Amino acid sequence: MNNQEIISKIKTAAAVLNENLTTEQLVQKALERNEGILTNTGALAADTGEFTGRSPKDKFTVKDAKTENTVWWGTVNQPFDEDKFNLLRDKVVAHLGGKEIFIRHAYACADPEYRLNIQVVTEGAYQNLFAKHLFLRPSAEEIATAPTEWVIIAAPSFMANPAEDGTRQHNFTIVNFTQKMILIGGSGYTGEIKKGIFGVLNYILPQERGVLSMHCSANIGAKGDTAVFFGLSGTGKTTLSADPSRKLIGDDEHGWSDKNVFNFEGGCYAKCVNLTEEKEPQIWSAIKPGALVENVRFFEGSNNPNYDDISVTENTRVAYPIDYIENIATPSVGDAPKNIFFLTADAFGVLPPISKLTPGQAMYQFISGYTAKVAGTEAGVTEPQATFSACFGQVFLPLHPTKYAAMLGEKLHNHPDVNVWLVNTGWTGGPYGVGSRMKLSYTRAMITAALEGQLDAVAYESHPVFGFAMPSECPAVPAELLNPRNTWEDKIAYDNQCEKLAALFNTNFEKFADSANDEIKAAAPKMSGSSH
Repeated sequence: MNNQEIISKIKTAAAVLNENLTTEQLVQKALERNEGILTNTGALAADTGEFTGRSPKDKFTVKDAKTENTVWWGTVNQPFDEDKFNLLRDKVVAHLGGKEIFIRHAYACADPEYRLNIQVVTEGAYQNLFAKHLFLRPSAEEIATAPTEWVIIAAPSFMANPAEDGTRQHNFTIVNFTQKMILIGGSGYTGEIKKGIFGVLNYILPQERGVLSMHCSANIGAKGDTAVFFGLSGTGKTTLSADPSRKLIGDDEHGWSDKNVFNFEGGCYAKCVNLTEEKEPQIWSAIKPGALVENVRFFEGSNNPNYDDISVTENTRVAYPIDYIENIATPSVGDAPKNIFFLTADAFGVLPPISKLTPGQAMYQFISGYTAKVAGTEAGVTEPQATFSACFGQVFLPLHPTKYAAMLGEKLHNHPDVNVWLVNTGWTGGPYGVGSRMKLSYTRAMITAALEGQLDAVAYESHPVFGFAMPSECPAVPAELLNPRNTWEDKIAYDNQCEKLAALFNTNFEKFADSANDEIKAAAPKMSGSSH
């Protein structure tokens, strides 16, 4: 069966069919079906059930003639048998028979040239509301005329039989690039829908369209200059890209083509943990009628969310359309980037608060995707823990990370006026527990200076181990902060900590070295007495 036949079969067998409902209709359906309640601001609060996050160990890719020699097989991309997929797909379709079903037409990619038309089939109204918010929303005419390319079927109440179906346990997300289908079962977590399509675009766009797919936020200044922000959780990506003087292109997934940067999505999926109006005014204001909050708990006897309550999960979320934010670019497209920021929260206190990277260093740092978790978050952890995630989103990469890094390098060489900056939003004056966290006001001042060209003419010095170019001055930032060694009382302790972090970088890079080009390899940290 092709996708159109599968959709027709699902529609015919459904007890109740809901197609392209409005936000208000979906909220009402969710309330009627006891999928959630309204919060004090009118948003829909729903629980996603057993799973409150993605389950990477239960995500598979069908291994067939198309993917066998193109996908980066391993722990990130686990192979799934083609025949097993067909049997499981037919089981899920049969399972949906006689049920109330929600179908949504949507698309990804704000640049029409790269548009990917999608149909999303869900068991839940809240899941369909999520898809409406996070994907781009076609017009009635586009729905009637645009052919569907990809289909997502999300059936949380279907439980796989691992022995029979080839899954690891009862839940699964399986991507089939040949059939152009994402099959989700046993999990009601909506992030599987969003990140499923991100993974698809990470496969299609770099290989087939020459577009670099990026896990990043992006904004645009009054002069039309685009800035891109990469960073793992806790580095300040959402906070720093939300700049009142610049318009938001998007907060999570983008493509960089020969001519522009464009958002993949039509909405935002923001974390709610410890959310306050003061810290995140845009997110706070977006939690209004139509928004979907997930897995939050409430102050006793009220429908007022307690965002500090993580008794269900730390991964509490809100989904809303991008136009719930006031200061956005319309459409969600900007010119090729003028500035690229790699954000890291270095809990070792080693990296400079801002430094400028060569294309080789940019590729190396991109493939490293470094940040660090602070000590004390887990029992027995007494020093910072380095975290590396290739391309700042390793779990979403169907291709080998060096492919994306090489593509980044190619774009940087083709656009020599692009500045790439490494920004440390972590510790200064010592590691976590000794030093202090970099002030947000200083980080904002450094990013503003970079965006406005105020760092173009200043003197730079080279970091002795990492080789980054560190500015000697920056408006509104004390000069002594700019070289991290100067902020440590014990300079020898800094040097030792620096060597330790450099070793962690080099060890992490070993798994990519065979596929990396010489320019990337040459940008590795230079340890004293080492061959690097």
